[in-house]
Amino acid sequence: MSSPQTSNVNEIAQHLKWIREQFPALNLEVDGKRAIYFDGPGGTQVPQRVIDAMADCLVRSNSNTHGSFLTSRRTDATIAAAHSAIADLLGCDDDEVVFGPNMTTLTFAMSRAIGRELGPGDEIVITMLDHDANVAPWRALAEKGVTIRKVDINLDTCTLNMHDLSTKITRKTKLVALGYASNAVGTINHIERVIGLAHENGAMVYVDAVHYAPHAPIDVRALDCDFLACSTYKFFGPHMGALYGKREHLKRFRPYKVRPASDELPSRWETGTQNHEGLAGVSAAISYLAELGLRMSPQVETRRDALLCAYRAIHGYERTLAERLISGLQHIPGLTIYGITDPAKFDRRTPTVAIRVQGHTPAELSSKLGERGIFTWEGNYYAINLTERLGVEDQGGMLRIGLVHYNTAEEVDRFLAELNDIVRK
Repeated sequence: MSSPQTSNVNEIAQHLKWIREQFPALNLEVDGKRAIYFDGPGGTQVPQRVIDAMADCLVRSNSNTHGSFLTSRRTDATIAAAHSAIADLLGCDDDEVVFGPNMTTLTFAMSRAIGRELGPGDEIVITMLDHDANVAPWRALAEKGVTIRKVDINLDTCTLNMHDLSTKITRKTKLVALGYASNAVGTINHIERVIGLAHENGAMVYVDAVHYAPHAPIDVRALDCDFLACSTYKFFGPHMGALYGKREHLKRFRPYKVRPASDELPSRWETGTQNHEGLAGVSAAISYLAELGLRMSPQVETRRDALLCAYRAIHGYERTLAERLISGLQHIPGLTIYGITDPAKFDRRTPTVAIRVQGHTPAELSSKLGERGIFTWEGNYYAINLTERLGVEDQGGMLRIGLVHYNTAEEVDRFLAELNDIVRK
């Protein structure tokens, strides 16, 4: 009998041809070879249905909201459908979903609103592992006299120092901001433990799930999460941000908004005219993931269950890619991997790997790989607290290889061969 992980890997492998056919960008060639997109953490490619949905919205529904005519009613329906789609993805209610241009903008808006009620004597906890989009908005509240506490990391594994975190969260803590997973080194944080500790001390938790969302299922109810933000362009959709907030919080805190705007949920947090074609694309991205789940489990009856089936398979498949990638990297001379490298602990990481190679800058490696049709990122990826803590910020940061489920083992092998060739020349 196959293990659950093996079964999940086989499910994705059986549908990989169909999966890759959904993404027209994967047909791009560089010097006669198919491009390899290992830049997923910076933004994934999108299925054709996302492109079609956005174009259709602009043709058939290009209107503002709440009008007494056809295209406006279609726009209202597009917005409602997108809220429902993200609610199914996260396991919440439609009116607990807020859209904005990106996660950073949403987080700044929420930090300003929460900051109305904070002042001297209050504390906010941030981490050295996070993207600055979940750091800078909270650090800004120091202007109001709020004390900012920083949680350190374990340098050898790039994991949060849980003992340090436990000492930083106190009865003075009003909010803990941390990532579900590191966008730089792939570490998956112990979110449940952090939320439990924060709630024991009466603090809220604001989770940045941007990097985690493409790789594994999210259940905000089970987590008892207060806020969770993500970016849809990181999980196969257009450039949009989505925020979950507990209804009680979204009602209690006062947003900065124009006077005529609705005070109902979730509209009171969605300032200005929304990106309607983007919202159409969001629904289409969720539709793709749900169809993937249905192809593997045709018996499921709800979109939420279909999404969970898809993510279970994605998580298992991507783990095998990460094992293959990290194993190969460990044979390249002068190469350092930042983050978890023990296969027994790969359930605590995503298939995102950051490296440095002695004698080669990250920018040099990324450029040479790009010339060979392999797309990777170099730098700090806005996780500047981490690169500074690791001592690599003034050395160009790291080279990041980020995989998602449309990538293949053959692409991993080609990347390893090309990197080996570059390093050894």
